[in-house]
Amino acid sequence: MENKVDIKKINEKIEKESAFIDLLRSEMNKVIVGQKNMVDKLLIGLLAKGHILLEGVPGLAKTLAINTLSKAISGSFSRIQFTPDLLPADVVGTQLYNVKQSKFSVKKGPVFANFVLADEINRAPAKVQSALLEAMQEKQVTIGEETFKLEEPFLVMATQNPIDQEGTYPLPEAQVDRFMLKTVITYPDLDDEKLIMRANLENTSSKVKPVVTLKKIMTAQKVVREVYMDEKIESYILDIIFATRFPEKYNLSELKPLISFGASPRGSINLALAAKCYAFINRRGFVIPDDVRAVVFDVLQHRIGISYEAEAENMSSVDIITKIVNEIAVP
Repeated sequence: MENKVDIKKINEKIEKESAFIDLLRSEMNKVIVGQKNMVDKLLIGLLAKGHILLEGVPGLAKTLAINTLSKAISGSFSRIQFTPDLLPADVVGTQLYNVKQSKFSVKKGPVFANFVLADEINRAPAKVQSALLEAMQEKQVTIGEETFKLEEPFLVMATQNPIDQEGTYPLPEAQVDRFMLKTVITYPDLDDEKLIMRANLENTSSKVKPVVTLKKIMTAQKVVREVYMDEKIESYILDIIFATRFPEKYNLSELKPLISFGASPRGSINLALAAKCYAFINRRGFVIPDDVRAVVFDVLQHRIGISYEAEAENMSSVDIITKIVNEIAVP
């Protein structure tokens, strides 16, 4: 009985604390049409203190989405266009010599912002990618001998062109694993595109107003971890993760030759946290299996290695996750 009372209390708290989500969504929807999935994933990344890797062809409002979010939260925004000649100092900053004062001063790079868009991250060489990924992981940057904390909240949204485009350096698996979510953006449907086209031609796109404070977001980042998760849901998450490592134990022997490596423990942590965030943005104080299923593809598709055999059979990591999710019993 006591447990029920607790859940009710948590639910009330979450409902109160997540009220700003509706404000934020409606503010973003003034500008972003037909990309609900991308907006939801941005909110999950923000609440979970995670980072997002977006993949999709150019022109699908990826830059617009994170820029709009930063305006609606009155946060600082910076954009780094990754190119083959970019240097780590162009991302994190550098020391400049001041002749008048005969000493070095620090010039901070664009990574010092609440929202950082790393555009076309797979166009830059490995040392630049790793400079950004280190900042993402450690939430701090060392320039010369000084270490600087990055601003909070801190969200990196990296975009990646589909790999078959020329002049790209694919991100190594270990680095891709640092991104909490990988979301593949598709084209808007016909009705949405009609609205986008009209708004642009008539020049009627709305101005975004700040509706939430940075402080409120930081409070929500703490509260989101209080969302209740039953032990049955924890087991469900672990079964999904373990099925990527040992499919034969889950009646999925046919997947064994298709997977070169399964999801790491980072996968289970992020799947649980993303499910809590999904419950939170839907104004609920407890996690249900549908929350897990709503985020499972974005959390796991970049964490499963597919073998040459899978490529030969034209099987993607998404196909593998679909088979796993369909096989494992829902609590």
